[in-house]
Amino acid sequence: MTPGTVEKVTIDGCDDCYYVDTGMYDTPEYGAAYVLDAERPAIVETGIGTNHEYVLEAVDEVGIDREEVAVIAVTHIHLDHAGGAGFLAEACPNADVCVPAPGAGLLADPSRLVAGTKAAVGDQWQYYVEPKPIPEARIRELEDGETIDLGDHELRVHAAPGHAFHQVVYHDPANDAVFTGDAAGIWVPENEEIKETSPPSDFDLEECLADLETIKAIDPDVLLYTHFGPREVGDDLERALDEYGRVLERWVEAVAQKRDELGDDDAVVDYFGDTAALDGAWTEEKVSAEARMNVRGVLGYLDERD
Repeated sequence: MTPGTVEKVTIDGCDDCYYVDTGMYDTPEYGAAYVLDAERPAIVETGIGTNHEYVLEAVDEVGIDREEVAVIAVTHIHLDHAGGAGFLAEACPNADVCVPAPGAGLLADPSRLVAGTKAAVGDQWQYYVEPKPIPEARIRELEDGETIDLGDHELRVHAAPGHAFHQVVYHDPANDAVFTGDAAGIWVPENEEIKETSPPSDFDLEECLADLETIKAIDPDVLLYTHFGPREVGDDLERALDEYGRVLERWVEAVAQKRDELGDDDAVVDYFGDTAALDGAWTEEKVSAEARMNVRGVLGYLDERD
């Protein structure tokens, strides 16, 4: 799948749902945004703002008038999920921008969010654009347990704070699907592999494992990953989520052991950044940058834990 490509989710029983490759970080099959062709149409996730026109063109291709878009929903305010929200809100003037309440203010005034993102992503900032502030009147703050009414679909809100304190997942019962944000890891469809995501500064291993239990309790047939794309799990849901739990636990232990061995956090970041590999997917630059960011998140978690 190439950047800008729009595909329908073809998993049996999952209807009216499309996704577009946003070309995030100049890396195919890394960042997705979803278009739900409901009675009240919705966009779920918005990318980093760069290439936001891909999302708007997806709305056009699905056959939805931009003025008919009723909801723009993000799972959390990290800019790889919410960076395009202001651009999309401007182009879709009748849409509510639905944001988990703990982070909503940072999309109205994104200056602190930009500063934090630059610190977290380092050299990857070159791929971003400055986010557009969203008028407070356009923002709907979401709490755990709320429902976004889309007519023939709905998005049920479930808190999932392990990856970030402001993260939720959205359950679409009509499609028996969950928009996972980063709560279920990073799915690499090219390799059918699940990868860790543990960025600074809010990563918490125990909370991440609890979030997997939240998704198990919802019991969807389909996981709709922002990174990247739809995955049918069906009766294998528990196995798939347990696998990600083991990936996270092994990852945290590997970073902790390397810190004990090297005794220098910069050396730990360099070690994992220099040795990271992901055959057949992403770019070498992205693989290394992702590893460095995730190591910094684990080191912060270890400091807090200890």
